Amino acid sequence: MVRARQALREVMLSAGTEVLLAMLEEDRTALCGPRHEQTEGRENYRHGHDQGPLVLGGRKVSVKKPRVRSLEGDEVELPSWRRFSEEDPLTDRAMEQMLVGVTTRKYERSLEPLPEGLESEGTSRSSVSRRFVARTSAQVDEYLGRSLKDEDYPVVMIDGTGLGDHLMLVVLGIDVSGDKHVLGVREGTTESEGMCRSLLQELIERGLEVERARLFVIDGGKGIRKAIRDVFGTWALVQRCQEHKRRNVLDHLPKSKRGRVSKAMRDAWKSENETKARRLLRQLARDLEPMHPGAASSLREGLDETLTVLSLGLKGSLTRTLVSTNPIENLQGLLKRLVRNVKRWRDGSMALRWAVTGLLEAEKGFRRIKGYREMPQLLAALGTKVAEEKAA
Repeated sequence: MVRARQALREVMLSAGTEVLLAMLEEDRTALCGPRHEQTEGRENYRHGHDQGPLVLGGRKVSVKKPRVRSLEGDEVELPSWRRFSEEDPLTDRAMEQMLVGVTTRKYERSLEPLPEGLESEGTSRSSVSRRFVARTSAQVDEYLGRSLKDEDYPVVMIDGTGLGDHLMLVVLGIDVSGDKHVLGVREGTTESEGMCRSLLQELIERGLEVERARLFVIDGGKGIRKAIRDVFGTWALVQRCQEHKRRNVLDHLPKSKRGRVSKAMRDAWKSENETKARRLLRQLARDLEPMHPGAASSLREGLDETLTVLSLGLKGSLTRTLVSTNPIENLQGLLKRLVRNVKRWRDGSMALRWAVTGLLEAEKGFRRIKGYREMPQLLAALGTKVAEEKAA
């Protein structure tokens, strides 16, 4: 069976090569007229053959190229040759292979075998790497310069992920229909206030509206929170990720008590209103104080911001989606899988190129968030809540 499939691939490549050569000869006939016939008003003539590179099966191959010259002696390009000699298909194939996990070292082995008589080039580790770098560098400039004007993102999630020694701070926007969009990414070393503020300012320069009631969902980083407050002021509501908060509290407890405390926190967050949830969490902190003051302090820190979505009066799937950073963490998990074969990050530019490439690939599989049908209720609640806070 394996031999049969290999033979089929060889036949397909061989047939494709023959078709291409026939197309080139047809181009030459169209330019020069039929062979051995006098054509009135002829402007070109045949001029033998030479060897030239074409893109075929993810590599360059050297083929016998028909030549045409004008009556003035100038070389005339064949239309089919122009199309098939372009680098784009070759670069696209290299990009695709890298994204599915093929390393530059194994790129040539991943390609179909060529028919006998064709010489291959452009498949070395260095040449594949150069094409990948060139394409991804162009993607970074285009991706990070996209206009956000006339777009509306009432929900924004911010989180960082590490690529080697480099931290990628990613901003994920959710539009009014519940669709997810990567708005920006910045390379650094920590989730610092300055790094986050710089990234948010960049989004504003690209068109993100400031004076719009907006929910920011974060993991609890103080630098990120302060940057949001400094840039968006009272237009921003902040929801601390409940899952991160739960894990932070449990880290201060012995294993024997984690199950009970975890259940108590989750039950409190499932309360029918903000007031009851706050009361239950504060009582839990008081219970923990004598034996585990660290856990009690962790629970109290930022407690109100774990209840922001609950304070909006929302119910159902959308609430469960927005009380954690799971949507952006799932995105970052996919990014990690895409770059798993990179063993050495040479510099921040390389990390940024891979991050943007991975995020672009991830966007192809984006689905709307769970509970997207409840987005109109969220928009109304956000407007009301922000207006109340401004009036207070």
